[in-house]
Amino acid sequence: MEKVNLTKGGRVDLQKAVPALKRIRVGLGWSKNKFSTGGDYDLDVTAFILKHDANGDAKCSGPANMVFYNNLSTPNGEVKHGGDNRSGDAAGDDETIIVDVLKTLAVADEVSFIVTIHDAITRGQKFGQIEKSYVKIYNDEDGTVIAQYDLEEGFSNETAVQFGSLYKNPQGNMAFRAVGQGFNAGLADFCKGYGLEV
Repeated sequence: MEKVNLTKGGRVDLQKAVPALKRIRVGLGWSKNKFSTGGDYDLDVTAFILKHDANGDAKCSGPANMVFYNNLSTPNGEVKHGGDNRSGDAAGDDETIIVDVLKTLAVADEVSFIVTIHDAITRGQKFGQIEKSYVKIYNDEDGTVIAQYDLEEGFSNETAVQFGSLYKNPQGNMAFRAVGQGFNAGLADFCKGYGLEV
């Protein structure tokens, strides 16, 4: 299949694109410093596993369903983080999250993916200073890129991006929506927004 280059608001039915899809891998990548800001750029990818309440609001049931550098897996392993990278110097993707599609469909309505810059305010860092930042969605079994979203454009003054969500579409398949919403916020702000105590 051809890779989909996602733009803000773009959608792709992952199971229609890859009918036998079992696991997806979300890869975050970025380049080392373009400008000197007193420290490396430390981007972090986080997944919030969400259920929708009666009002349709997405909520995270507890810290165990927030997968990030300090909690590398949900209790039953539906969603797993590959570990923290603090400088963007890895070969290929710098951080990864793997989602077992069928297990996640059974327990969640949505998985929201957030990219934040660690300690951005203190270091005076924003996405506009970071080169070649991207998110790729792979078929984890064979490494094929299903979709790609470039983070460089449109977020020059922001410190966080909700780049997309996995969700159940009307056919009951797991689809991906490129949200592309930038924020001047940190990870704690997203925790509060999804109903987690910080």
